[in-house]
Amino acid sequence: MNPPDLIARIRLIRSQSIGPITYRQLVARFGSAEEALKAVPDLAARGGGRRPALCTEEQAARELAEVEALGGRYLSLGQGLYPPLLAESDNAPPLLTAIGDLSLLEKKSVAMVGARNASAAACRFARGLAHDLGREDVVVVSGLARGIDAAAHEGALESGTIGVIAGGLDIFYPPENERLQREMAARGLVLAEMPPGTEPRARHFPYRNRIIAGLCPATLVVEAAPRSGSLITARLAAEMGREVLAVPGSPLDPRAQGCNGLIRDGATLVQNAAEVMEALRPGLGGVRSGRDLFSPAPTREVSEPDSAERARVEELLGPSPAPIDEIVRLSGLEPGAVQLVLLELDLAGRLDRHAGGKVSLRLD
Repeated sequence: MNPPDLIARIRLIRSQSIGPITYRQLVARFGSAEEALKAVPDLAARGGGRRPALCTEEQAARELAEVEALGGRYLSLGQGLYPPLLAESDNAPPLLTAIGDLSLLEKKSVAMVGARNASAAACRFARGLAHDLGREDVVVVSGLARGIDAAAHEGALESGTIGVIAGGLDIFYPPENERLQREMAARGLVLAEMPPGTEPRARHFPYRNRIIAGLCPATLVVEAAPRSGSLITARLAAEMGREVLAVPGSPLDPRAQGCNGLIRDGATLVQNAAEVMEALRPGLGGVRSGRDLFSPAPTREVSEPDSAERARVEELLGPSPAPIDEIVRLSGLEPGAVQLVLLELDLAGRLDRHAGGKVSLRLD
């Protein structure tokens, strides 16, 4: 990437009302982040909202300088260094910041997640399993949280491990993992979606989890209570069509209920590295390249929807999430025309996007 292109990409994703899906649609439609930035104000006006606040060149340049000062670099969706498996996800982060050994992204990998308040036995198991997987030349990916995450990283530190954090590259959370995070930046790889200086908030962790699941062909849960973040990661992996593996535990321990429930619902039961490798084997090859994600979208050939067609799409929207393909069917319009109206409403701050390709109209 040349600096002006990178600055434009930073500006676009850091701008108000522009998330990963909107970013992807804008760049596909207009060919570059720079051209997309020029189009945003008119699109938002047609959506009936206020012009979103765009990140300025000065702000983007400041962020770039901060990342470089930390010894980091950017990985951009559609570029060669971007992880190809992650690029397959519809809401893949347009930009990642990275510190460490980028060659780890080219190796076989498995995500290993679990309880923050994990038992001593589960932490020991995770550490040993990660070490054994490393001997099979498998990179262990986790979230640098306390408990199972930290144990997995420690076990794989010699062979290669990737940590995905919820805040900026310069933030250590939890604080007790600062030494581990620094060590991984030197010997492994640390990835962040948020800009430097971002303190992790509750809403950031599900975003972090989708990256962990998206990087790997399989996600392994070692110990997890019901409704835990680890189960969110497993669900996201399943939605992406990836393998979900789980280590069984005692029914007397509430921290094992999540894993036992996953196995009951169809996850693959694993107890050692050999069984993980056997489960991984079908998905180790044949990954699609993420380099050509921004080829011109068919919507560029679609004529502009008129006011009546825009009103028709808006009438089909409400506060309850609805599938986009259903809106296309009921409107009778070309899919590209519907997507353009949704994009305009999104940029105007009037649309919410949900999992599974659903959207709803923001009524406030």
